[in-house]
Amino acid sequence: MVFRLKHLVLIFLVTLVAGCSTLPRGAAVDTEILKEADSPEAGFAVYPVTRGFLPSLKEWPRVEGRRYNWIGHSHGTQTTTIQAGDIIDLRIWDSEENSLLTSTGQPASDLNGNVVSSNGTIFLPYVGKVKVSGRTSDSARSAIQRSLEAISPSAQVQLTVKPGRGSSIDLVGGVRQPGIFQMEGTNFSVLSLIAAGGGVQTTLENPQIRLVRGHDIYGTSIEVLFDNPKLDTRLRGGDKVIIEKDKRYFLSLGAAGSEALHPFTKSTVSAIDAMSIIGGVNDNRGDLQGILILREYPSSAVRPGIGGPSQKRVVFTIDLTSSDGLFSARNFPIQNKDLVLVTESPINNTRTILGLVGSAFGLVNAVTN
Repeated sequence: MVFRLKHLVLIFLVTLVAGCSTLPRGAAVDTEILKEADSPEAGFAVYPVTRGFLPSLKEWPRVEGRRYNWIGHSHGTQTTTIQAGDIIDLRIWDSEENSLLTSTGQPASDLNGNVVSSNGTIFLPYVGKVKVSGRTSDSARSAIQRSLEAISPSAQVQLTVKPGRGSSIDLVGGVRQPGIFQMEGTNFSVLSLIAAGGGVQTTLENPQIRLVRGHDIYGTSIEVLFDNPKLDTRLRGGDKVIIEKDKRYFLSLGAAGSEALHPFTKSTVSAIDAMSIIGGVNDNRGDLQGILILREYPSSAVRPGIGGPSQKRVVFTIDLTSSDGLFSARNFPIQNKDLVLVTESPINNTRTILGLVGSAFGLVNAVTN
């Protein structure tokens, strides 16, 4: 009876080992995914992330969608000049009797609300159009007073300029106080505008800047701008600035610390950064030698040689048990929509089988005793 029971247990163990690939687990073993890589119909290429591979990777196209250029910092004039759309208020003083510019008993006459036209002029009674755009307030006042000398040599001009729409910037969102802001001089920059809006909202993840100028859009991140003041772009009247969260993300699956969608927390996220963000590798299940990063390139990126991937679908493999793998992972950039897959350690199946074997022999011993 005991012999027969042990024989049945032996048959059970053989069957169990034969079917060990179907044991329940939360992720694939890396060999299961990579075994078809060498076949022509596989449709994907495999690249180990090593020190020797990283230089060629820098030549590959990126897959992060639209990339924006940015405008470096430049210096404007120290004085503010009048622009089209500005509003000029005039007060003209004239002590002469029977003056054409003032009323009887009134030493001064107000001419308010003069909008600088698109050609840079304002209209004055008895004088006509006077060019004021591109001039400072003092220069424009002198030009207007000279134009009045022909009809009233004693006239004195007082001038006030109110910035118009052409000297304003739209700060659309992403700050505490969005709105329309008047430029404070010709050196009014992006960081000055953000400060005027109360600063960036603290809830935004890796905030991005979009500058709309005419029909062009420029972009960078707050992080990059803070790190490099030479990129603090000087604004122009009519510019629109938008602050928004970084829309890029990557995914994590398998025996990772978490299976989720993760937004980019900074401008450049390395593979090591990504492992930290996802909570590392599950200590009981994950394979440190089997970190896979799956990425899909457009057809235009497929190139022979080292100038690009050999297939649209690419699997990058990382071995975190070697110094070369660790250092290389620090220099491997994660891109938008990448999938970080932590594969299951092959030893887990062995552990499961040994546990079942121990349980089975324990059962036999219990019955035979």
